[in-house]
Amino acid sequence: MILPMARLRVGTAALLALCLGLGAIAGCGGSSTEPSPPFTVAVPFGFPELPDDPGNPLRPEGIELGRRLFYEKALSADSTQACASCHVQAFAFTDRGRAFSVGVDGIEGTRSAMAVINPGWLRDLFWDGRAAGLEAQASAPVPNPIEMHLDWGPAVARLAADSGYPDRFAAVFGSPVITRERTVAAIAQFERTLISGDSRYDRFRRGELILTPAETRGLLLFFSEAADCFHCHGEPFFTDGRFHNNGLDSDFTDTGLEAISGRAVDRGKFRTPTLRNIAVTAPYMHDGRFKTLEEVIGHYNSGGVFSETVDPLIRVGRGLKLSEDDVADLTAFLESLTDSTFLTNPAFGDPFR
Repeated sequence: MILPMARLRVGTAALLALCLGLGAIAGCGGSSTEPSPPFTVAVPFGFPELPDDPGNPLRPEGIELGRRLFYEKALSADSTQACASCHVQAFAFTDRGRAFSVGVDGIEGTRSAMAVINPGWLRDLFWDGRAAGLEAQASAPVPNPIEMHLDWGPAVARLAADSGYPDRFAAVFGSPVITRERTVAAIAQFERTLISGDSRYDRFRRGELILTPAETRGLLLFFSEAADCFHCHGEPFFTDGRFHNNGLDSDFTDTGLEAISGRAVDRGKFRTPTLRNIAVTAPYMHDGRFKTLEEVIGHYNSGGVFSETVDPLIRVGRGLKLSEDDVADLTAFLESLTDSTFLTNPAFGDPFR
């Protein structure tokens, strides 16, 4: 909640803590300016309203600041990598076909970089759900020792030393003070605008085009018990945002959600990825083990592998019994979820170019 300064009855130390913390939205430190009013982002046909975050309302200046910070390489130890280095727009904000991203120290990660698509509707982010919301998610990569590997103290100091940033922060938050909390809040504002809802399938839903016969057959398979995709990948986001053991392994080196929850029943469960723009986000699964959509469909068609926590929806020992033609049609439908507007929208691109 934003409080007018005249109503704050706190001591100097408490006021300083407020100014430097997550609630430092307006009127603290140095010259101040009045932030522009919040506004509502238009959402695609069939989407629910974008959830409000009263602690971090969307503002045009905040979104633009967040875009700059998303592409800002000074937030990495050697100033060579940004968030966008591993989340590339043309690949639906995944890492250009890499199974594992490589950080500033040349160390390879252990999980695939997830697509950043319609994240404003999601909670419990990352493959294992360890971040409760976009602000928590945006805070993690900068100090991560195998990613950008820069403590937030020096990262903030670099931004403050850049003559372009204090005024931008003042326009968003009411004062030029730069903090970790404000930085990740701005990045989260930008990420909430990464909305994809203009694929061929979306245009079909709006009555603007007719799907091909193969796409239509694939659609019928997708939304029926035959392929049984829709239970976890329903409309409009093509993810349920939940965690499932989808029968990849019988034993787990990476235990997924269990490592966060501490519950054995969560072993091998990972967050359902969105299928929007899935044709450009290979390789697939949390560890990038499948290179093609046909391989992914083949995994489910085979019935997967049994383990104690495998999801009941996985037909272990039975499979889907899809024919080669079925697989081709289902692949065609999945490719119809590609949103070229999202992949090329200059509002999502590098502002430094």
